[in-house]
Amino acid sequence: MSNLDNLRKAGLFTRNVPRYTSYPTAPFFHEGVNGKIFESWVRALQPGMKLSLYVHIPFCERLCWFCACRTQGVKNLSPVDAYLDTMETEIAHLARTLPDGITIARLHWGGGSPTILPPQSITRLTEALKTIAPFDPDMEFSIEIDPTAVDDAKLAAMVDAGMNRASVGIQDFTPEVQKAIGRDQSFEVTRDVLLKLRRLGIQSVNTDIVYGLPHQDSDSLDSTIARVLELDPDRIALFGYAHVPWMAKRQKMIPDSSLPQPKERFDLFNQASDAFKQAGYTALGIDHFAKPNDSLAIAAAEGRMRRNFQGYTDDTCDALIGLGASSVSKFPQGYTQNRATTTAYTAEIKAGNWATARGYSLSVEDKIRARAIEMLMCDLRIDVPILRATYGNRVGLLALDLQRLHEIYPDFVTYEDETVTVRPEGFHMIRILASELDNYHSTSGKHSLAI
Repeated sequence: MSNLDNLRKAGLFTRNVPRYTSYPTAPFFHEGVNGKIFESWVRALQPGMKLSLYVHIPFCERLCWFCACRTQGVKNLSPVDAYLDTMETEIAHLARTLPDGITIARLHWGGGSPTILPPQSITRLTEALKTIAPFDPDMEFSIEIDPTAVDDAKLAAMVDAGMNRASVGIQDFTPEVQKAIGRDQSFEVTRDVLLKLRRLGIQSVNTDIVYGLPHQDSDSLDSTIARVLELDPDRIALFGYAHVPWMAKRQKMIPDSSLPQPKERFDLFNQASDAFKQAGYTALGIDHFAKPNDSLAIAAAEGRMRRNFQGYTDDTCDALIGLGASSVSKFPQGYTQNRATTTAYTAEIKAGNWATARGYSLSVEDKIRARAIEMLMCDLRIDVPILRATYGNRVGLLALDLQRLHEIYPDFVTYEDETVTVRPEGFHMIRILASELDNYHSTSGKHSLAI
């Protein structure tokens, strides 16, 4: 039996599984974790700890139909200004509550599109964030950039604010594909933004493209890949389009009949992956590529790469706090998530409350399984001795699961010396393999296809 037959038999082309940017995954967050618990976890942070901040800007000048992010289209900046007013109140509340002696080592603005902010709002938001805690001298500050919604003044304001990493969205450069996903973005506009970022001193730029989009085929993807390589980014994220119209209503604009079938998605991923590796990029985890001297590639080589709600990262901060509507926080004790809509978020903050809507408090077993799944997603192996160094003999609770993993998928993994290693033949199976260690996972269809 060929490896393709083995993959098909194992459910690669039919199973829906999480992307494991958390464990347990977000559908299992519950209202039992509330604002009081969020505050207790903030107050429990210790002097000397490093903090990562995520700022969610849930607005776009246009709504791309493929996107499943929490965002809304606006025709003017009035809702954005009102949202910033609310966010400043949330920031002030956090600044009063956070213990002394903590520094901010990571800052990321996402959305939506942070590039909707005019220069004065970029400065305003940055100054507010500085009141939370001192910025670490080596802080990494990244912003997601829509090349069609940014100008020289905005870029200059971002750099003046301290941005030193830029994440530039691309998706696909083929006009037919762009029309089908509601995202008109020329190569020339994208190239010019990257050139301006370089001139402004930004030496770390990552781009993202998406496979499995409507009307995408081998020829169109090949053209996009060639143009991405011409841009010479430091990192490339190669995401699979998640068609979940029952969750993201705007995706109903994309007919199912226009989408590549699972086997075609498989071939498109392999085509792009091979091209990036041949161009000298190092493959990282399941969907990232970086130049060998990039900090993420170095972290992966040293076993320090991690995975969170922002994807793969070398962020090893002690806690992540999310600000804004729908933002997720991660503490040593567990996860919290703010209210999803801007209306509900604003109401809570204006009432003097935290915006926490739900979350999850982690047991020791949850932490062990979370780290094992993260190892699998990042390192393509699970090293039990490393887990034991942190959790002691409690890691024994994984023994039967790891043995069963090898017994069910002998063509895809090895299990020797207390280490599960994914064979090259099992690379595409990583999310399915991870789901076998998940005590909460169900096949309810809430997640995207495994490929």
